[in-house]
Amino acid sequence: MMKPIYFVYPGIFVLLLFLPRLVPTYQLMLIESGITFGIMAMGFNLLLRYTGLLSFGHGALFAVGAYAVGMMGRYFPDLYRIEILIPVALLASLIVSAIFGFICVRHTRIFFSILALALSMVLYAVLVKLYDLTGGSDGIHIDLPIMFGKSFEGMKRFEFLSGAYYYFLICIFAVSTGIMFAIVNSPFGRALQSIRDNEVRAEMIGIRVRRYRWYAFILSGLFTGLGGALWSFVNGHVTPEIAEWIFSGEIVYMTLLGGFMIFGGPIIGAILFTYMKLYAVSITQYWMFVIGATLVILVLLLPEGIAGGFARLFAWIKRGKAAGTA
Repeated sequence: MMKPIYFVYPGIFVLLLFLPRLVPTYQLMLIESGITFGIMAMGFNLLLRYTGLLSFGHGALFAVGAYAVGMMGRYFPDLYRIEILIPVALLASLIVSAIFGFICVRHTRIFFSILALALSMVLYAVLVKLYDLTGGSDGIHIDLPIMFGKSFEGMKRFEFLSGAYYYFLICIFAVSTGIMFAIVNSPFGRALQSIRDNEVRAEMIGIRVRRYRWYAFILSGLFTGLGGALWSFVNGHVTPEIAEWIFSGEIVYMTLLGGFMIFGGPIIGAILFTYMKLYAVSITQYWMFVIGATLVILVLLLPEGIAGGFARLFAWIKRGKAAGTA
């Protein structure tokens, strides 16, 4: 029997293609922001679910992709083309994640998490202190890029985001999801899961544990940096706050909200979190309390997340129907 993912996810992408005709521009921009976070959350979950490593510093890798775009626009305006910016962001993410990963994967559990957090705060300090280079706490404004030879100079950002860029983003999202699905179901992905389940046994059957963790960290960083690069065009401005530990905590929240044990859970969680944070901020100045309380309730009542809860509900309904027809 064919797995649901083979027809559910393509159906979702087809729906996304028609979304600009169905929702207002503002809602579309929120969904775009959620999609970029979803790409990032997929990368984060490669470490959390499939490798068993919890990172508290992934905001730094997100910032690398976003700042790569911003600094290209500031210092190399002639190369400010999206077909150049995305590879540059991926290259920057590759370099930084390779360095961070080489340091972090030498340890596991809380030591890995704290090392990732410490390195992210180092990058945060660099972004704040090097004002002449990075703009400091003011950050960098992100102009509209040239896309495949077409300039959007003078166009309002919301028009750009609801037009050509939206379809470009959906294509990148679809390709990224397909690649990640292939990775986690490949022999490499199975090896990561064996390391997660039992490191000693994995090493005994010939898996180079530390090297595989390093590869997983680099792949995770590439997806996270790609999300940051794509998000920068949606947001229009990048600041060092995305490298701070608070944003790294939000990445963990997104993944738990959607359900890290389901492949599409982090994507769902990222989109839901985008709306949840927006409305919490608009309702009260104590929005962080609302977010925190929601997380506590989620962990207590629905530890498998939103997607995991629905999966359990569907399984229960299916069992009930099977029992009824027996």
